[in-house]
Amino acid sequence: MTRINLTVDGMKVSDDVEPRMLLVQYLREKLGKTGTVVGCDTSNCGACTVHLDGESVKSCNVLAVQADGHDVTTIEGLAKDGRLHPVQEAFRECHGLQCGFCTPGMIMQSIDLLNHNPQPSEQEIRVGLEGNLCRCTGYHNIVRAVQYASGQLVAAAGEAGGVAEEVTPA
Repeated sequence: MTRINLTVDGMKVSDDVEPRMLLVQYLREKLGKTGTVVGCDTSNCGACTVHLDGESVKSCNVLAVQADGHDVTTIEGLAKDGRLHPVQEAFRECHGLQCGFCTPGMIMQSIDLLNHNPQPSEQEIRVGLEGNLCRCTGYHNIVRAVQYASGQLVAAAGEAGGVAEEVTPA
């Protein structure tokens, strides 16, 4: 067993873990952070995406011991004071989910994308999310949700001479 100390969703935690335990297993099994989804076990789907020191990682591809001394944010750690994170709100508003299985990873990756590129084009959004798979939505509303979160859809309406209004769900 190896002792790890890290911060998860703002809470300091300390545990003994098997050196081979994956971060996704640690989050789900030891801490009960079940919003971090195990999708494929091969790092192909992105459903397990979390932030490690503010950068998105696929937690099925990181050992829990590698997170020692670091800060991890899961989907459960995004909402503050009962208010959804703006990207969570955008996914809700734009129906950027269907079955919801990929949604936590999509949201975490979208936040990372917007942190690096606050005003991505549609193509940049699609490229930025290509490591996360959705089997239900066809990605249209996911892309709209990221655009909505970045404020582009509201701004685009104003630039086109239209009324700057909120995007209505598709």
